[in-house]
Amino acid sequence: MVVTPLEIGILIIEAFQFIFPAYCANALPVIFGGGRPLDFGKTFFDKKRILGNNKTLRGFILGLTIGTAIGLVWHVLFAYPISYSFLLPLGALLGDLAGSFLKRRLDIKPGGLMPIVDQVDFVIGAILLSLPLNILSWELALTAIIITPPIHLLTNFGAYKLGLKKNPW
Repeated sequence: MVVTPLEIGILIIEAFQFIFPAYCANALPVIFGGGRPLDFGKTFFDKKRILGNNKTLRGFILGLTIGTAIGLVWHVLFAYPISYSFLLPLGALLGDLAGSFLKRRLDIKPGGLMPIVDQVDFVIGAILLSLPLNILSWELALTAIIITPPIHLLTNFGAYKLGLKKNPW
């Protein structure tokens, strides 16, 4: 089967549209985070922090709230199920937390670079939580995963240049 450039372009737009509330939920803690760490400074049984200081209650709550609000707008505009509005941002945040948990186990400091995981953990979390909704094809999911690393790197570099992040990744 031959796929045309137009079909690829449409798939990219649909993937971006689908995953956008997750992007917002993932980005907002960078801008509005800070405060009390989500892990309350606790360590895991390996004596390493569970998540680290960069994952905060305020960032999680604001990311979930704004991501859900955007998901509700998407529900109205694009007829996604209403549960999509909450599940996609929640999945993005949980995926990001899973990435942070993994990085702490591997002795990568908060803010330290872990290529690929840093760029797709939140998208994989969002996709996994959206699976029960049965609205996502494998092509759309794969496209969302493929388009995310360059978008993630570009937006993080922009946040770094604006002084919102300490490092460009």
